[in-house]
Amino acid sequence: MKPRAMPRSRAPAMVQSLLTREALDIGCESPDQPEVRALLGALDDYLGGLYEPQHNHILSLDELLSPQVFFLVARCHGRAVGCGALRRMPGEPATGGQAYGEIKRMMVEPAVRGAGIGAQLLMRLERQLEAEGLGLALLETGGAQRQAVALYERAGYRRRASFGGYPDNGLSLFYEKRMGR
Repeated sequence: MKPRAMPRSRAPAMVQSLLTREALDIGCESPDQPEVRALLGALDDYLGGLYEPQHNHILSLDELLSPQVFFLVARCHGRAVGCGALRRMPGEPATGGQAYGEIKRMMVEPAVRGAGIGAQLLMRLERQLEAEGLGLALLETGGAQRQAVALYERAGYRRRASFGGYPDNGLSLFYEKRMGR
C-alpha cells in the first residue's frame, strides 16, 4: 500500500488568528462525543489508508473510556480540533519493569495544522504523566506519518526498541521520552 500524507495546511492567516492562546482550550473530556468521534474516525480513515489493518494499533472507543486512559480534547472557540490520549501501563521487561504512559490517538484537524495544537496536546499529556509520577512516555507510530514523527522528535522523543507487545514489523517506529530531562 502506497503511503499518502494526510493533508496539511499551514494554518491560513484567518485560522491562525482564531487560534490564539485565549481561543484554544485543552481539557480532559470523554472521547464519546459526536465531534470527538468524528476526529477519531478521520484518524482511523487516515491510518487505514497508510497501513494494512494488522499494522494499525488503534485503541477502540471502549478502550479509550477505560479508567487507565486520560483523554484530552483541544477546542478552538468551542469546536473540537484535536485530541490525544495517555494510557497508563505497568512495567514490563522492555521497560526494565518501569511503569509508563503510552501516548495514543493524537489527532489535529488538517485545516488547523501548523498552529502548534499537537505540541500543546503532547505537553499536556506529558504534564499529566509527570503529575501521576510516571517518568517514562512511550509511543508507537508509523514511519509513513512524517508529520507525527517530526512532532515527536521536536518534543525530545528518541527512537527505542519495541515495547508493549508491538511487533517490530519494519513499519512501526518506537519512541521514548524520560520526564524531567
